[in-house]
Amino acid sequence: MITNYVFVYTFVSSSRDIIHLLTVICGCDPLYYCDIVVGTGNSTYNEVNCELTPKMMFRLQGARACFRRLFHKVPVTCDQVLDQLRICSAEDHVFDVVGKNKAKLNVDHVSLAVKMLWHFQKEKPDMLRTVHLIKNHPQFLTLRVLAENKIALMDDFMLVDLLYSFLRLNVDPHDSLVQQLVSEAWLRLDKLPLPCLSKFAICLSDQQLQQTTLMGHITNIVDQKLSSIDEARVLTTLLISVSSLVSPRLRDALISRADHLMDKNNPFDYNSARRVVQFLRNMKYSYRPLLEKCNQILLRNIPRLDAENISIFIGLYQSLQFNNCDFRLAVKQRLMELIDSSTDQISFTKLFAALAPISSPEIRDRLESTALLLADEFSAQQALAIAETLEEIQSRNLSLISKIVSVIQRNLDVYKPMEVGKITQAMYLLHYRNPEFFTNLRNILVKFLERSVFPYEVAMLTRVLSTLPSPRLEEGVISRVDAMVSQCSLNDLSSISTALAKFARNEPSYRHDTPSRYLRLLQRLNRCARERLQTAERLDPLLDELRYISGDWFEEMLLEETMATLQRMMDQVNWTNMPELSLFLYRTNHLCAPLMERIADVAIRDIDKIHHYTTYATLLAFSTLNYDSEKADELYNVCIQRLTPHIGSFDPHLLVLLAHSLAVADCFPEELVREIFSIDFLGKLDAQLETLSYVLNMRTRMRLMELNRAVCLECPEFQVPWFHESYCQMMQKKGSGISPVQKQIHKMLAEVLGGIKFVRVAEVTPYFYTVDLECILDKQLQPLPYSEPSTLQISDEGKIHWSSSSLQNIRNELPPGAQRIAINFLDFKSFCKNSHHIKGEALMRKRHLEILGYRVVQIPHFEWNSMELSTLDAWKEYLKKKIFTELLP
Repeated sequence: MITNYVFVYTFVSSSRDIIHLLTVICGCDPLYYCDIVVGTGNSTYNEVNCELTPKMMFRLQGARACFRRLFHKVPVTCDQVLDQLRICSAEDHVFDVVGKNKAKLNVDHVSLAVKMLWHFQKEKPDMLRTVHLIKNHPQFLTLRVLAENKIALMDDFMLVDLLYSFLRLNVDPHDSLVQQLVSEAWLRLDKLPLPCLSKFAICLSDQQLQQTTLMGHITNIVDQKLSSIDEARVLTTLLISVSSLVSPRLRDALISRADHLMDKNNPFDYNSARRVVQFLRNMKYSYRPLLEKCNQILLRNIPRLDAENISIFIGLYQSLQFNNCDFRLAVKQRLMELIDSSTDQISFTKLFAALAPISSPEIRDRLESTALLLADEFSAQQALAIAETLEEIQSRNLSLISKIVSVIQRNLDVYKPMEVGKITQAMYLLHYRNPEFFTNLRNILVKFLERSVFPYEVAMLTRVLSTLPSPRLEEGVISRVDAMVSQCSLNDLSSISTALAKFARNEPSYRHDTPSRYLRLLQRLNRCARERLQTAERLDPLLDELRYISGDWFEEMLLEETMATLQRMMDQVNWTNMPELSLFLYRTNHLCAPLMERIADVAIRDIDKIHHYTTYATLLAFSTLNYDSEKADELYNVCIQRLTPHIGSFDPHLLVLLAHSLAVADCFPEELVREIFSIDFLGKLDAQLETLSYVLNMRTRMRLMELNRAVCLECPEFQVPWFHESYCQMMQKKGSGISPVQKQIHKMLAEVLGGIKFVRVAEVTPYFYTVDLECILDKQLQPLPYSEPSTLQISDEGKIHWSSSSLQNIRNELPPGAQRIAINFLDFKSFCKNSHHIKGEALMRKRHLEILGYRVVQIPHFEWNSMELSTLDAWKEYLKKKIFTELLP
């Protein structure tokens, strides 16, 4: 055998590809090859130390010319400058070649040199890049001048590649070179190949030109040529660039094409999946089928992702309100693996932001300890990211918070308005105490507010400013808010009104008279909001504005007007916006029969188009608000049929919430119940709960308990065990309260029944319902005394202290014909906001108490607090009627 050094002149960059290439040509086993040294650059010499026979060498030499034509598409004649550039291994080598050959440089040389400069930078971590040194190098100026002079000689690919590379090397977008390149590309726009078009679109986005006429031209080309785009990378790049100019029709067409290409896409191309998710985020459109396809690609690539990429995906998912248990668990595992290798402040900051919110308390403590050690090295942006994460996890690590604040204080002059707002909000919610720091923040916020020209920025800064102590609001701020309110969305107007109301209450003169300056501005806010509702013509943008709106101002001033507007647009309700409308009705606690009927009609008609995940959002308003009609019954049936085949694909926590919602409506699909109460499912749910926020974690646990209780009481045939005894005891021991009204009813009821021994307060039933008041009547409806006094102690503040015996739920046997009476006071939370219509959970509670053997008496707040019951005698007579008259057969 003869050892030979073979230089393969190719674009191939991996050793495996080189081995395969040589195997095909030489006809020998790949194991013959060894010591492969892969070069760098776009076109490289790759050195392969091989053992080849003379016959193999002959075949290889015969293929040399073919190699050059196939991989370079250039003449066989040697270009020494080009060859010298190709073997460069660093930026200095490139500049040396450029400096020695200035007179010889043609357009190919310039193009390759610039691309290699960016290639070397791209391979380095962000903190090690030296773009500023390249930009200031004398030979870089030579390349820029030559490039600008040779634009007309460039082909399409070279033109766009050069523009891309120069922008990545931080050449100013206003530089004449960039302007000339953009102008030339615009002239060729209609003829640019699609890969060139997508890269050019990236360049325009880099220059903040997403909403220009030029990008509109690109959007039109994409619309015309959409069916011919066959590469996911090309399409997804264009998706991001044109997202701000896309119509609903084109949006749907783009999603359809992306859906098709993702099926054929390389399963390891997670960047295309990321861009699709980013496009959906930009469009504020959570198209579940496509999201799930992208999520499957991401799951395959989790082992390859670093903390930065994972952090990006988590942020995109949160924006789209897309939760996936498998993704969160896989991400958590991967981030845990990266802890030991994330030792610099850049990688650690990304790791901390991604892992801390989904990790256990032990891991959080470890992360916070590391953050404390690195805190002095954090940049302004890194300190902000840590602060926001500390707010999210509700950290109480005062040492770390103080360290982060010291870094932030040093960099306050570099933060943008929204960033200062985020810092203020984070420190306020973390209960950080530093008057001097907050005074500085307030002064900066006021300066930003007085010159802000963005409505969303004015709203956010005003809201944040209201959290800080201040005797009065500056006139400049009031003037700026007054100038911007006509441009604000409903959500922004709601934020501003809440802040202004708070300022007005804090005004020293508020107790005497509402300051006129606040009153006039609030009145203007009301007018602007009503005009916005009255002139609204499209349902989708309106729902987008209403998505996060809340607060007393909206409920008192705008809710009825909003409902009238929604009914006016009722014909625009379709299967895509119907879940969002249902969620709005649920959030506002407002029962509107026409809208509910419309939602039911659309859902029943288009149930096959509705993603099974959205059945929860669709049904939530119906079950919570206790809307009962023939169409509602049909809606429950079709939704159960739609979701049943997909039970296994639901996130565990969402399946629990969905099943609880159905249970409230007295629906218990057997397959759904058996799935939730299986050992495998409960194990997966436990694992997922560890990654959820505290609020969602506790809500899911409570709903699982309530579902367990409902199934045990209403569906004993399913033989589901009651396994929440310890959980309920733990929740009871945390303490609960009794309201002044309940104490008042307790006292009066004792007088009505003949003494305190005839009534018990806050009695615990089997399955841990707490009855406000309980008494026992014999078969003649005469009260019976309790043989044992109540074991509960109630403090002056209304707190209930549970003794150990009270939790044992001792219940005496009743005499024949006697019955237990449960008296429950129903406050406003038990009714729909706009009527006396009782809500679903209050009815479910009544059903369950009746199953437990109680006769249930409900005292609505609007009856107890009515003008008719304004005297003690009237209240007592009311209680007598409720207990004795209404219970008669």
